[in-house]
Amino acid sequence: MSHSLRRVFFIAALLLSLPILAEAVRPKEQSGGEPEASDTFTAVVDLKALSTMDQLIEKLASKQVIFIGESHDRYEDHLDQLAVIEGLHKKGRDLAIGMEMFQQPFQSYLDAYVKGEISEKELLRKTEWFDRWRFDYRLYRPILRFARGHRIPLVALNLEREITGKVGKGGLGSLSPQERARIPSDIDRDDQDYRERIKTVFEQHPGADKKDFERFLEVQLLWDEGMAERAAAYLREHPEKTLIVLAGTGHLEYGQGIPRRLLRRVPAESAILLDGKQRGPDPEIADFMLYSQPVPLPASGQLGVLLDADCKGEGVAIKGFAESSGAEDTGMKEGDRILAVGGDPVAFYSDIRIALLGRRPGEKLSIEVLRKHLLRKDERLTFEVQLH
Repeated sequence: MSHSLRRVFFIAALLLSLPILAEAVRPKEQSGGEPEASDTFTAVVDLKALSTMDQLIEKLASKQVIFIGESHDRYEDHLDQLAVIEGLHKKGRDLAIGMEMFQQPFQSYLDAYVKGEISEKELLRKTEWFDRWRFDYRLYRPILRFARGHRIPLVALNLEREITGKVGKGGLGSLSPQERARIPSDIDRDDQDYRERIKTVFEQHPGADKKDFERFLEVQLLWDEGMAERAAAYLREHPEKTLIVLAGTGHLEYGQGIPRRLLRRVPAESAILLDGKQRGPDPEIADFMLYSQPVPLPASGQLGVLLDADCKGEGVAIKGFAESSGAEDTGMKEGDRILAVGGDPVAFYSDIRIALLGRRPGEKLSIEVLRKHLLRKDERLTFEVQLH
């Protein structure tokens, strides 16, 4: 059994196997206005019926589509996803992994990565990971490496940021005919529960008003319908596959986002898995709730610089330093332009993130910079920086 499967899980199998012994109901009131003692507003979970990860895999083996939610920055959520992928692969299921984190125009690079035709660094550059997703790649690295090692197809689910961003500013009507051809023609707006849930999220933003909400809703619908349509198209092309969809919890809970919209297009046996620690035992929210121990990512080595991610010209400019900065300690200055990190050339901000991938605090790296001068010739300098 792999390291992921050996981790300790407690799984509340809602709907499919875990009895909820007392239904949560609103208490009746007596004539005096007090609730009757015989009524209850308490949901009771039978802890003896809690399942294990191995038992969960058995239940999932018959499903064609498995939706696994995540909080994007929680490493344990991604290890849960990996454990399900490993378990189903071990049982011989023919898998594909659909990922919210990659945008559809970059599908060819996912294919090339899985086939071993491009490196991990090339994948990150070509899919513009650090510009389009930005969460620490190490959170997802074990999943992607497992997929590559076992030739499991990766499916880019998300619409490109250019389209969703344009809709957020000007609505669907602002799209060009070419852009409209890139989005689903069938968008279901009739789910009032979905609308109310999205509205609750929207109202948590400062300065929210009704006009902006309609655009906010359009973007959410576009995200969910776009990912559902891409997943459904993949299943129609590959009906023999078991598709595992990895997406943020908000796109999956209550089945309102991606799940129902996918199953509207391609009927299939499915299950939804969500983290349960921040939720009560609501049997409508998912089929299975996962309770795993927190797992921090190992500390990563940092240069301790603030970078101008949008700078133009040669290299990437330093616009400041962290309170503890190995770069500043060695003599680097604001305005210096980083040209190379550890021998890897730097043209964009993302190149620095990629060059630092997997580096640990205490390691030393050579950093080449360009230092510009007004009254004399510019300098190319090399510093040995200890990462913090």
